[in-house]
Amino acid sequence: MIKTVFPGLSALVIDQVLDLEATVRIVARPQPAAAACPECGQLSERVHAHHERRLADLPVGGRAVTVQVRVRRLVCAAMSCPRRTFREQVPALTQRWARRTQQLTSLVADLAVITAGRSGAAVLARLGTRISRSTVLRVLMAKPIPAAPVPTVLSVDDFALRRGRHYATLLLDAVTHRRVDVLPDRKADTLAAWLREHPEVTVVCRDGSATYAEAIRDGAPQATQVSDRWHLWNNLGKAVEKTVIAHSGCWQSSMPSGQRPVDERTRQRHAAVHQLLGQGVGLLECARRLGWALNTVKRYARAERAEQLQRPPQYRETMVDPFRDHLRSRRAHELGVAVTQLLTEIREQGYTGSANLLVRYLNQGRADADRAAPSPRRLASWLMSHPDKLPAHRRSHLDELLDTCPHLSILAARVGAFADLLTARRSRDLDAWMASVDNDDLPALQGFAHGLRMDLPAVTAGLTLSYSNGPIEGANTKVKLLKRQMYGRAGFALLRQRILLA
Repeated sequence: MIKTVFPGLSALVIDQVLDLEATVRIVARPQPAAAACPECGQLSERVHAHHERRLADLPVGGRAVTVQVRVRRLVCAAMSCPRRTFREQVPALTQRWARRTQQLTSLVADLAVITAGRSGAAVLARLGTRISRSTVLRVLMAKPIPAAPVPTVLSVDDFALRRGRHYATLLLDAVTHRRVDVLPDRKADTLAAWLREHPEVTVVCRDGSATYAEAIRDGAPQATQVSDRWHLWNNLGKAVEKTVIAHSGCWQSSMPSGQRPVDERTRQRHAAVHQLLGQGVGLLECARRLGWALNTVKRYARAERAEQLQRPPQYRETMVDPFRDHLRSRRAHELGVAVTQLLTEIREQGYTGSANLLVRYLNQGRADADRAAPSPRRLASWLMSHPDKLPAHRRSHLDELLDTCPHLSILAARVGAFADLLTARRSRDLDAWMASVDNDDLPALQGFAHGLRMDLPAVTAGLTLSYSNGPIEGANTKVKLLKRQMYGRAGFALLRQRILLA
C-alpha cells in the first residue's frame, strides 16, 4: 500500500509513516548497497558516518510530504582519490545539496514552463507545497533544454519583445513543428552566424524579409529559400488596396453619397478639421479646440475627402435578399406601396419569413435602388475573395463597381489569375503573369511584381514545395501568451527558456 501511495520512494526502505496533520513525514533509509564515488567512480561500502537528510516530496491529498532519509557517508576505496569521503545519493530520487526530490523538482519545472514564477508558486501552494516564486524560476532556468538534431527544413520568423522597438527571431522545425532556438534579435549577422554553426540545414522557409534572405545567403548558401505563400497573398492584398485607393475617385463617384445622419456628421467634422488646418493650426491644437481625441483629428486630417471616411453598414444575408430586385422595382413604379401588399407578393414567390423581417429590411434601406459605396478596404477584400465565397448581393455590387472603372476590372482579372497559379502551384506561369502586369497601368501591382522578381528563386520554391510558415505563425501566437503572463517584467533568457521547453 505504501509503495502504491509513494511510488517515487521505491528505492528506499520505508521504516515509518507519520501523520502530522498538516504534513506527512516518511522515515526511510537507502537499501544497503555499494555506492560509487562521484570523483573517481570507485565502488565502496565502507561506512564513515551517517547523516540525516530531509527532502520535500510530491504532496499527497493536499498535504506536504517530507522524506527523512538516513544516508551513509562512505570512505572512497581508491587511495589516490582526492575525495576521501562522500555522501551516497539515492538514484532517481536525490541530488547533491538538493532539498527536494527529483520528482518534485520535475513537477516544479514543468509547472513553471506553463505558468511562470508567481502563478506557479500559487498553484503549488494549492497542492500543498510551499515554495517561493524565485525558487520556481530558479528551477526553471536550471532545467536543461532537451538535445535534438538540427532539422534539415527550418522555418524562420520574428516576434516582438517590445513592439516597435525590440524583436527576436524564432527558429522552428518546419516538418515536426519543434522549436529549435530563439535568437535575441532579428539582425542578419546573428542568423547567419547560427546557420554557419549548423550546416545541416538545407531548406529555410521565411516571409518576404530581405534581412532574413541576406542572412540565409550568407550563412547557408547551400540552403534553398522558400517564400511563404500566405505572405505572398498578403503582399498582393496590400497592392490591391493601394490600387483601389488610387482609383477611388472613379468608382466612388459612380455611387450615391450617403444620406444618413452619421454621414452628414462626418462631412461636418471633416470640414471643421480642414478649416483649422487651412488656418495653420496644428493637430494638437485642433484636438484641443474641437474637444476630440488626437487620433480622431488625425484620421480626419489624413482623408482628402469626407467620402473616404464614410462607412456603409454591413448587413448579413437574410431571407429577403432573393426578392430584393422585385421590391426595388415595385417601390420604384408605385410610390407608397403598402408593406402588406409587398409581403403578399413575395410570399407568392416563395418567401417564408416574417412580416417584421421585411419591415426591418425596408427601414434599413436595403431595398433602395441606390447603394452606398463600400470602403476601399472592404472593396479590396471583395476582390481578394473567391467569387463563390461572396454572397450574391455583394457579388452583384462588386460587378457594378468593376463596370464603372476599367482599371479595377483589370485588377480583378490579375488577382484571379494569381490566385489560380498560387492554389495550383503553377510556378511556370509566374513569368507570364508578371509580364502581363507590366503592360497594365497599375503601379502598385507592378511594384508587387518587381518584388517577386527580386526574390524569384524563393517565390518559385514557395509555389513548388509544400513547406510554409504556417506552423511558426502558430508558435508566435503561443509566444504572445507567454509574454503576457510575464507582463514585460522578465528578461530574454527566461522567455527563451519557456519557449524552448513549452
